[in-house]
Amino acid sequence: MKRTIKGTKVLICMIGIALPTAFLPCNTPAQAGAEETILEAWDTIKAPARVDLKAVKVEPTKSAFLVLDIEQLTCNAERRPRCVASVPKIRKFLEKARAKGLTVVYSLTSRGTRETILPGVTPLSTEPVVKSSVDKFYRTDLQQILRERGITTVIIAGTTAEGAVLHTATGASMRGFQVIVPIDGMSAATLYAEQYTAWHLVNAPGSRQRTTLTRFDMIEF
Repeated sequence: MKRTIKGTKVLICMIGIALPTAFLPCNTPAQAGAEETILEAWDTIKAPARVDLKAVKVEPTKSAFLVLDIEQLTCNAERRPRCVASVPKIRKFLEKARAKGLTVVYSLTSRGTRETILPGVTPLSTEPVVKSSVDKFYRTDLQQILRERGITTVIIAGTTAEGAVLHTATGASMRGFQVIVPIDGMSAATLYAEQYTAWHLVNAPGSRQRTTLTRFDMIEF
């Protein structure tokens, strides 16, 4: 609404009160671009700089290796060939982890069973398996399993990167565990999903303070 005071026009912004329909709130500079969403800006966005990988040393008796959703429905050549390619690397580290005495825990999707876990990375009879959606702590005894064994650090591999890996890593971080994610052990259907997950884990508030990105060959015992 405009009002003239001593020959000067003054613009009064009517915000937060009931107004006649003829009057509209004023747009401040900050509000002017508020109608633009991420969709309008999508093609202008440049990917951030590459994340850094770090060598890590873990204490075997206090560490666990979580193998997430490496099963027939989620890890196959049709849906996620990159997952299939990651299995030999996971298997190699799994053998080392067992030899060093790490706790090993598996997860399944809602339709998976022990029998659908891919050959080469199948669980031993003494290794627990939990079943949940993307966060493997959700409605499972995963936290109890880890706490009872004195685990303080979890090493996470599996598929999909933006699903089980991302959400379980975040869940572990928020529960006070140190989180290690070997990027050659996480996979997705697209490269973007893997890239996004790597960026998110070391930048997002829920995970950044406790998460380290690495490779299998950079993990020492």
